[in-house]
Amino acid sequence: MTEDAAASASAESPTSSDAVYRERRARFDSARERVERRWNLVANLRLVAFVLLGIALWQALFAGPMAWWMAVAVALAVVVGLVGHHGRLKVERDRLERLVAVNDAALARLAHRWAESPLPPPTNVPATHPYARDLDILGPASLLHRIGTPATAAGWSLLTEWLLAPASPAEVVARQPAVAELAGLLDLRQDIEAAGPGLDGESADPTSLLRWAEGRGWLGNRRGRWLRAVAWVSPIALVTLAVAQAIGLVPLPFWVVPLMVNTLVAQGFAQRVSEEVAAIAPLHRAISVYRVTIEGVGALSPTSERLISVRDDLADAGPPIRRLERLSARALPVEGLLAFLVQSFTLWDIHLLAALERWQAAHGGNVRGWLGRVAEVEALAALSVLVYDYPDWCFPKIDANADRIEAAALGHPLIPAGEVVRNDVAVGPRGTFLFVTGSNMSGKSTLLRAIGVNVVLAGAGGPVAATSLRLPPVSLWTSMRIEDSLVRGVSFFLAELERLKLIVDAARATDDGVSRCYLLDEILQGTNTAERQISARRVIGMLLERDAIGAVSSHDLALADAKPLRAAAHAVHFAEQFRDGTGDATAPRMTFDYVLRDGIATSTNALALMELIGLGEQRSPKS
Repeated sequence: MTEDAAASASAESPTSSDAVYRERRARFDSARERVERRWNLVANLRLVAFVLLGIALWQALFAGPMAWWMAVAVALAVVVGLVGHHGRLKVERDRLERLVAVNDAALARLAHRWAESPLPPPTNVPATHPYARDLDILGPASLLHRIGTPATAAGWSLLTEWLLAPASPAEVVARQPAVAELAGLLDLRQDIEAAGPGLDGESADPTSLLRWAEGRGWLGNRRGRWLRAVAWVSPIALVTLAVAQAIGLVPLPFWVVPLMVNTLVAQGFAQRVSEEVAAIAPLHRAISVYRVTIEGVGALSPTSERLISVRDDLADAGPPIRRLERLSARALPVEGLLAFLVQSFTLWDIHLLAALERWQAAHGGNVRGWLGRVAEVEALAALSVLVYDYPDWCFPKIDANADRIEAAALGHPLIPAGEVVRNDVAVGPRGTFLFVTGSNMSGKSTLLRAIGVNVVLAGAGGPVAATSLRLPPVSLWTSMRIEDSLVRGVSFFLAELERLKLIVDAARATDDGVSRCYLLDEILQGTNTAERQISARRVIGMLLERDAIGAVSSHDLALADAKPLRAAAHAVHFAEQFRDGTGDATAPRMTFDYVLRDGIATSTNALALMELIGLGEQRSPKS
């Protein structure tokens, strides 16, 4: 992490992130309880005011004095005010409830309690992807699950895209300062996250909003212009004639005529209008998410060039998006007595749709660009969670002149901080490979995955679980979790061969300034030892010939003994420790320290493990 980034994070994190999340959760929960009490009080007052309104209306209709109509007006104003205030309290209560949930999720992610962390949206990634499945990039208990805080489907999609394909070195350099800066903006990040998923846990989808914003207005045709004229003239006539009768200027209730016109128009000719408005109403929550992000970014005084660019692009979006949020909130339910009365007296849907279509004409063409920048903020903010949660992590240096991946104190990002063991690791230079040996459960596969996941984070522009990491631009390929296929009629061995061919073909691709990096775990297990050695050596030799860099783990200690590989292999290993059986009988007889050591492994533990679980050699009982 840069000094500026560390200072920014520490300014907001005087204590550990765990303590900060707990304090915020308690504070928001206390505020929510206070708002809940006020909400209940206003609900009771609203009921009383509604009863009083009913009494006043009854007296006005049947008792007759004008004073009762004045009482109706006052009671109606009180009811409307209380309804509005009740609604605002509900919005605030729900916002605080979501902030409580946001901090619960942050605590769960920090402790790797996956079942308590919101799942990322499902993503269909082909089995041929270079590394996604092997490195747990997507799905439950994955890298995306660990850093997943986007508020919208577009934000999730962009973050997923960044994790599945490395950015150019220039783009990584542009993202890193923005990620570091957002790490210190905890209030903004959590406001955005809380605005996103509703209490149902679903993320706002921009597809419908974009379809509407980039569509054509319906009221612009001849029928629409006629309906807009009726929507103004008829309600005005209704109010005028009603007032005229009330003050005695006309003897008969002529206001019934425009009321009937309104009812006929609302229930007949304007049905399409109601359908158009009804299609906008569900978009209100999505619009609210974008408004929170746009206004939050607009209030910043950023120092990173990327955030300055985003703020400038969104500078004119704040007032329009707030206006759209308010308009979308004014849509009435399609059915119900209230909707029927309002439509019959005011032709409300026509007025609302006209306002929405004026907004559509003025700003619809800008919406796609606005939402794209919002998604970018969400993806950058998600990566910044790692900076905030792990201040000892660093930002990697992607150097086109580097000939190897070189890391100090490298750990696996998906192992809790209190459990992870870090090691210094080097993969490369070209013409060499890291040969990792060791007994079962010693840490070979975890080391390869740690290298891979950190390379993925580096290519996305995020921090990595190391104190330093320098690497060239790389195209990463892995072969770790191979499965046979009954449907395709493919055996385990053939499935792994197909995977290895993809990796070799990638290494043979035209040189584009990007190093090919391979991570092969227990290569070619599905055949006999003799053929396995020959095949594995052949594959590794092909990769070395193409100047790819990589790491290979294996139980086969003699795999690199062949002359072509002996000089190219940099051998390292993990070891287990055995207890002699004396002392504490409950202590484990075999332990692992997961510390990487130079050279080939000198011990194995398969038989010892069988003994530990009760599958050791059976001895005849003494006679």
